[in-house]
Amino acid sequence: MSYRNVLLFLSLLFSMSNYNVQAQKKEKQGKVEYKFGKIHPDDFLITASGADSAASAIKLFDIGTCYFEISPTTKSFVYVFERHVRFKILNKNGYEFANYSIGLHKSNGQSRETLEAMNASTYNMVDGVMIINKIDKDSKFTEEVNRNYVFKKFALPNVKEESIIEYKYKIKSDFIFNLRGWSFQSDIPTLWSEYTVTIPEYFDYKFNRNGQYGIAHTLHESVNAKYVADLQSTAVRDRFTAENMPALKDEPFISTLDDYRSTIDFELRSTNFPGQFFQDYTGSWPKIVDAILKDENFGGYLLKGGYAKNNLKSIIKVESDSLANAKLIFKYVKDNLKWNEKYNYYSTETNPKTIFEKKTGNSADLNLVLVNFLKEAKFNVYPVLISTRANGKHPGYPVISKFDNVVAAVEIAGTLYFLDATVKDMPFGMINYQNLNHEGFLINVSDKDGRWISTETNFGDESMHVYNLVLDKELKLKGTLTNYFNGYAGLSTRNSYRNAINEEDYIKNLKKNKTGLELSNFKMLNLDSLDERLIEFMDVEIEDNVEEAGDLVYFTPLLFERTKENPLKHEERLFPVDFAHPIQENCRVVVNFPDDYQIDKLPKGGIYKLPEDVGLFSMSYLIEGQTLLIKSEININKSIYSPEEYFYLKELFAAIVEKQAEKIVFKKKV
Repeated sequence: MSYRNVLLFLSLLFSMSNYNVQAQKKEKQGKVEYKFGKIHPDDFLITASGADSAASAIKLFDIGTCYFEISPTTKSFVYVFERHVRFKILNKNGYEFANYSIGLHKSNGQSRETLEAMNASTYNMVDGVMIINKIDKDSKFTEEVNRNYVFKKFALPNVKEESIIEYKYKIKSDFIFNLRGWSFQSDIPTLWSEYTVTIPEYFDYKFNRNGQYGIAHTLHESVNAKYVADLQSTAVRDRFTAENMPALKDEPFISTLDDYRSTIDFELRSTNFPGQFFQDYTGSWPKIVDAILKDENFGGYLLKGGYAKNNLKSIIKVESDSLANAKLIFKYVKDNLKWNEKYNYYSTETNPKTIFEKKTGNSADLNLVLVNFLKEAKFNVYPVLISTRANGKHPGYPVISKFDNVVAAVEIAGTLYFLDATVKDMPFGMINYQNLNHEGFLINVSDKDGRWISTETNFGDESMHVYNLVLDKELKLKGTLTNYFNGYAGLSTRNSYRNAINEEDYIKNLKKNKTGLELSNFKMLNLDSLDERLIEFMDVEIEDNVEEAGDLVYFTPLLFERTKENPLKHEERLFPVDFAHPIQENCRVVVNFPDDYQIDKLPKGGIYKLPEDVGLFSMSYLIEGQTLLIKSEININKSIYSPEEYFYLKELFAAIVEKQAEKIVFKKKV
């Protein structure tokens, strides 16, 4: 690709992304001093206001640069990342910024990232005099996370309310496939954020921009560069800036806040070195599919079917029942391999046999083994690349590094089943909650192509709680409680049960935060029958949940199943409400009350529906003699709701909280 075409491509890409592109524009000057240690007295007067008035700190500025140089050791290109950030501490909650961590990656080979320089200081204004406390060597630590990752940690001294602190450091990295990205927004307000990237003409990177707030593209220019002696070359320099960025505040029911944070990151598209052929790495989906299928830890791994063939004979029982056989293979992989709780779309080994010898592995080790076995059993099976919820939504265009996981998809009798071998208690067709990010990229290994598909699950989070109780004259409730769990509710309950030390420990956790509950004769049914509804049965005795005032008795009927607080608190929401899966929560309470009691006040039932029936809440009451039946039903019928639907969803939860809190009033007969 010629230099002119690179510029044309970048220009088109920026304009499509609604960025304010101004070639060679001079950025703002004089807003803040960027020199380390140069603190203006007025900086100590800065405070937060408006929606961020309760912020613990303010980021006065955050300046980053990224550029390339030739490593004197490897004689190859490395990138250099420099950052200078300054904070004003507003209250004690801001003391956390006095502890700073820098993550550095290293491969199993010689490639690594190194911290080349680090400087940090604390500044306090005392009686009109600025006191400076520099970081000392005893406040610098190294934490080895694993063989591929290390943290450099720093602790600044004498940090208090109204302090100003700053850090400045430089990193060199051999990992040039992805340059260091930049976040213009954090959980505290940011007055000024700026990132400058200078890329040699030999490299073409994809820029991925994200977030709810605009980022100005204030500079785009060609500059002279010299990386090798006696060889003049050029580079493209881009600068991105943001001013007065509000704090990004956490909200319930999201995948990850990073999906909505204003950021930019980079992935290598192609290289074009003098005297070499143009090399396209990730310029299109066919290129990405071709590369991943040629990789020995993905495509090569899938082709090694010897171990699968040798074991399938003992796994498959009835050759004519495809679904049953697929379930047997799925169970065999889950029973013989343990997930190490690490996500990846590349296996750690090049042969499935090695994984079975180790008996453990990451998500790719297990799920690509599953694909391997199903393929050898003549199923139409495909690996599906996923970006987990914690990793964030994939932008949709060809970017391989935005994936972090892989699951299997097998087609049986016209139905596509998604499979995930990482969690033993997941039934056939269910994938881990973290994989519920709504879409994935399916790779057809035989055709060597791929396509985006929906990964919406057929499993919901379904629970039903059935109380059969008798209210005695001592105001105690005695009877039985039966809990029914399906889908993800069944999975989470099975996980809780298995993770408990013993059944006694599980029962202790079950009673936690349920004042007055005593239970006995606990039984769990279908624990190992993953395709069946999980059932808990127990005898219960409940105190302190019925109140007496004179000849009146007050009773909140939903007991421990009541929704006490609306999780949607903000007046508006800029991003979707993402439940990951549908939710059904039903509660049925039957109460037999004494003959000398009568109903004095019964709340009014009702049905509350969202537009187009995408959600529902109903509450009903029925009296037959001395028996009272209460029913509550909550249906969240979609996995994800748009910001435009937020108001209706918030009102639905408000109705749930209000109606479930209403009391039934009994009156003693004279």
